[in-house]
Amino acid sequence: MNMRKAVVSFLWKLLLGVVLIVLLCFIAMWNGWIGYMPPIEDLQNPISRYASQIYSSDGQVMGTWNFNRENRVMVDYKSLTPDLVHALVATEDERFYEHSGIDFIALGRAIVKRGFLRQASAGGGSTITQQLAKQLYSETAHSTLERLIQKPVEWVIAIKLERHYTKEEIITMYLNYFDFLHNAVGIKTASNTYYNKEPKDLTLNESATLIGLCKNPSYFNPVRYPDRARERRNVVLTQMYKKGYLNRGQYLAAVDEKLELNFHRTDHKDGRATYFREFLRQYISAKLPNRSDYPAWNKNQYVIDSIAWANDPLYGWCNKNKKKNGENYNVYTDGLKIYTTIDSRMQKYAEEAVYQHVAKNLQPKFTAENRKKPNAPFTDALTPAQVKSILNRSMQQSDRYRAMKAAGASEEDIVKAFNTRTEMTVFTYHGDLDTIMTPMDSIRYYKSFLRSGFMSMDPKTGAVKAYVGGLDYTHFMYDMVMGGRRQVGSTIKPFLYALGMENGMSPCDYAPNVQKTYIVAGKPWTPRNAGHSRYGQMVTLKWGLAQSNNWISAYVLSRLNTDDFVRMLHEFGINSPDIHSSLSLCLGPCDVSVGEMVSAYTTFANHGIHCSPMFVSKIEDNEGNVIATFQPRMNEVISEESANKMIEMLKGVVENGTAGRMRFRYKLECEMGAKTGTTNRNSDAWFMGFTPELVSGCWVGGEDRDIHFDSMSMGQGATMALPIWAYYMQKVFADRSLGYDPDAKFDLPEDYNPCAQTKEDIEYNIEEVYE
Repeated sequence: MNMRKAVVSFLWKLLLGVVLIVLLCFIAMWNGWIGYMPPIEDLQNPISRYASQIYSSDGQVMGTWNFNRENRVMVDYKSLTPDLVHALVATEDERFYEHSGIDFIALGRAIVKRGFLRQASAGGGSTITQQLAKQLYSETAHSTLERLIQKPVEWVIAIKLERHYTKEEIITMYLNYFDFLHNAVGIKTASNTYYNKEPKDLTLNESATLIGLCKNPSYFNPVRYPDRARERRNVVLTQMYKKGYLNRGQYLAAVDEKLELNFHRTDHKDGRATYFREFLRQYISAKLPNRSDYPAWNKNQYVIDSIAWANDPLYGWCNKNKKKNGENYNVYTDGLKIYTTIDSRMQKYAEEAVYQHVAKNLQPKFTAENRKKPNAPFTDALTPAQVKSILNRSMQQSDRYRAMKAAGASEEDIVKAFNTRTEMTVFTYHGDLDTIMTPMDSIRYYKSFLRSGFMSMDPKTGAVKAYVGGLDYTHFMYDMVMGGRRQVGSTIKPFLYALGMENGMSPCDYAPNVQKTYIVAGKPWTPRNAGHSRYGQMVTLKWGLAQSNNWISAYVLSRLNTDDFVRMLHEFGINSPDIHSSLSLCLGPCDVSVGEMVSAYTTFANHGIHCSPMFVSKIEDNEGNVIATFQPRMNEVISEESANKMIEMLKGVVENGTAGRMRFRYKLECEMGAKTGTTNRNSDAWFMGFTPELVSGCWVGGEDRDIHFDSMSMGQGATMALPIWAYYMQKVFADRSLGYDPDAKFDLPEDYNPCAQTKEDIEYNIEEVYE
């Protein structure tokens, strides 16, 4: 009897001890003493773990940023079709609406069947809330023991989540966070990826297929294993029928349907404004420039970045500002909402204009010209040795070369590999193409595609409305708006003439239209001209600019101070540090970005006040609080009178100059100023244009300066770049919802005439002008 009492007493003590230990462990986990327990603010705002979202100025979500570059976009409960919710609950957690985070019935069943009976098909013990806790807060376990420790911590987190959220909110978070494969993270992206639909538009079978992935997305991948996916879908439908979400007729009809997808891969490179989104991600996350972080060949970028860090609050914003906990902001995990100045409609029109002209018009003609070139796509002016040198340099800059070098391959082995034919998929404008070629040939092939950059902004505020850094971000990632810098050619001339206006010149002042030799840095320099129209005559400065006459530009700068010209270029917002004080600067030999050029031209449309580009209007945290706002950044460059004179001169480029086709071919009758630009050998083609309400500019050229059309008729700015501006403005004016008026006029004084005090009929002697 005493023995029996002792055993019973021991068992009670043991049970009490186990309960006490479990209770103490629960308390320890609740307070974060064992395992990871997220702070209460994280539990109240788990959304902070989501990607930051980028919004257009008209309220459209353009994309997301997070650590894994996932395309996660959140939806609310009302945006989910009921079939999704019913399928999830019926399959993953049938007592979801009855428990408070832990389903002890399902847990007990799983323990008995798996632990004691060793049954593989014992059913899961984790609730939807526990699975959400695992997705949000558990790292990948590297051992069974580590996973056993994580499990009870997830139970505690699940209970806490149930205390802070409704059942509908938990389901919404679960579906927003689940990874459905193929970079389709979250139900919104998954719906678009697999069916090209919104979640609210999914059918019963489509909903069941996606929920079926929650069991094991890799194993039941409908793209790779359609039969498995169909079987799993039918299991989901069966569970929905058993739980009363479907009647027998609905169930039988659904299980007989074929598995059909409308699949397309989605990643952070897709969608609108891909170049802009990537530029903005790097710009906002930039660190304080450190000279040692820049290679010797890129020292100019260090200067440019240093200027941006000092002058632009947006540059490096994440590392200039801190959260409440003292940490810097992180665009990957803090769930920020970045409200940009980009208008999604104008962005669409800009991308369409670039594609319409470059991909559909210029590229076929360039390809046809290349068929006749032995050095294609390079100019015939290069020797085979020079072409080989360029290709070898590109080989050494490739990822394949670096990977082989890091793996210890010899130079000989690498060169052999680059000249060995292999299977690969290459880009075409008609879709990717499977082919066989050598990696070296693929380098030459990709160089055969023309590149382009386009930007459009408001001259009064600096708000950037459209940003096209290239034609296909997946294959040509280099951004030709704010990243690439190319020679600007004659588009630099308006800045020169503006300096002349500031120094008392007038659009109707006369200059000798003759070729002259100047002494530059102790050496003779004789500028050349594309044409000889009116050679030997006295012509006005307005005519000289309209015709983009190099002799007149050289004459104007010869009468000014070249150092003053360099200083003025910087005031216009051109930050290139390698602009050298020289008479030849009048022809635009310096490298400038499209973004800087568009920004500089705002000065003419804004009464002499330069506007820096403004990419973002405000930033909100994950709770909707505005944590940053951005204002226009302006500086006065020239007087309003000089700006008015320049408007008249740049209008002349359209009415009687190199941009005349804007009127007769593209039928744009709006009031506008413009300037074309073409560099030596047609390496770079530019067009800058502005109306009273919008300033836009574009560049077109090859990846290398030696890749270009050989004929001036095809390679000039008026042919290569001007049409992009025209197509864009046609679309902008046609969309009346944008509010841009094709009849808008420049804000000039009434009856303005910059030549009112000029005696136009007076004849000058050329020698007297030189004196």
